[in-house]
Amino acid sequence: MNIRRSAFVVSAILVLFLGSSLAQTPAALDTSQIIPKINEYMAAAEKVGKFSGTVLVAKDGKPFFSKGYGMANQEWDIPNTPQTAMRLGSITKQFTSAAIMLLQERGKLSTSDPVCKYVAECPAAWEPITIKHLLTHTSGIPNYTDVPDFAKKAIMPISPAELLADYKNRPLDFAPGEKFNYSNSGYHLLGLIVEKASGKPYADFLQENIFTPLGLTNTGYDRHESIIKHRASGYKRNGDGFVNAGYMDMLIPYAAGSLYSTTEDLLKWEQALYTDKLLTKKSRDEMFTPLKGNYAYGWNVAKRGNRTSISHGGGIYGFATQLVRYPDDHITVVVLSNVEGASAGQIANNLSSIVFGEPVTLPKERTAITLPAQAFEKFVGDYQLLPNVVLTVSTENGKFYVRITGGENLEIFPESEKDFFLKVRDATLKFETDPSGKVTQVIFKQGGGNFTAPKIK
Repeated sequence: MNIRRSAFVVSAILVLFLGSSLAQTPAALDTSQIIPKINEYMAAAEKVGKFSGTVLVAKDGKPFFSKGYGMANQEWDIPNTPQTAMRLGSITKQFTSAAIMLLQERGKLSTSDPVCKYVAECPAAWEPITIKHLLTHTSGIPNYTDVPDFAKKAIMPISPAELLADYKNRPLDFAPGEKFNYSNSGYHLLGLIVEKASGKPYADFLQENIFTPLGLTNTGYDRHESIIKHRASGYKRNGDGFVNAGYMDMLIPYAAGSLYSTTEDLLKWEQALYTDKLLTKKSRDEMFTPLKGNYAYGWNVAKRGNRTSISHGGGIYGFATQLVRYPDDHITVVVLSNVEGASAGQIANNLSSIVFGEPVTLPKERTAITLPAQAFEKFVGDYQLLPNVVLTVSTENGKFYVRITGGENLEIFPESEKDFFLKVRDATLKFETDPSGKVTQVIFKQGGGNFTAPKIK
């Protein structure tokens, strides 16, 4: 979603739930037919949506499409290439879950362990919470990125232990195990558990036990002060142009969203999950078993027609990402963008459709119409987008705006009397009314996500 609360949180909340019906994949892909269609689609995405980033599509671990678009650094005119390193946002979570599984295999912890075993002065309300609850977003621990002043905190070098102290004294959103509610706090806490169980800093444990063994030479913990080869600069849309993305201290996302990588390294990573090279089959089966909300351990696992899709999106200041794997077909799609709020999920979805022989609508230019302010008044108000997320619609000086809890106002433009779009995000809003003309809800679409938000105020 990424209507600028914490970008790394919100786009992760809107993890792509792939559910369309697709034709069966042929045993051998005719890439001579697929590649021109991908080129056509991506050319439109670059022209219309100003897509900037890298895209990879592979079969059986072998890329048959891998290309960069736009600039890794607009100030120096350095283009994106398949070797460009970008922040992953919440794709980080699958690496954190793998670290937990490795420690379980080594007898250092169990996913059934209570989290209070690893937390000093653990709140009484946390006593029923297990590591598994954290992995599956069913703990009830409130999301630390949902607080109204998060944007101010994001620029501060707050240590993981200090951040834990901030959110552990808040009341639970619900009883542990009762429901699914995406919470970065859970994965932040998992990083601290990795450190406690392993005796090593989170970044060092991942480097020594995942990145180095798998040959992920362009993957690591993104720190502002580090020299990272081929690192892309992050941008956000500003009307028809771009500006540098806001600063975030990378201690803040930590085990929930701090890593960087390339499309090529992410292919190596997901291919290793077909083998015992990193994790045993028992661990992989556990990691890929979904619970509530189709969410497993750092992965969304769902049915897309008659096939399984395993995916996760990410968003963080300046970047938007999506990794999708189809284990039945051994197809991998990776989209990394160095533009905040880019439609990485939608692009990955459409590239998948092209591979599987489904028709795809090319991105098209949107044209705004003139709408009197009084015609917009009935849309003004609050809409319940997610359990703890409200979408607020407002008007000021003849312009129309939308804002997500804790974020900034972003201008929206009318395509019709009920349909609006954003210029700084690939997102749309469609207002719906009852027979009397009263506004009842808004359908919000971004990055492949389609969310219905009832009007509450």
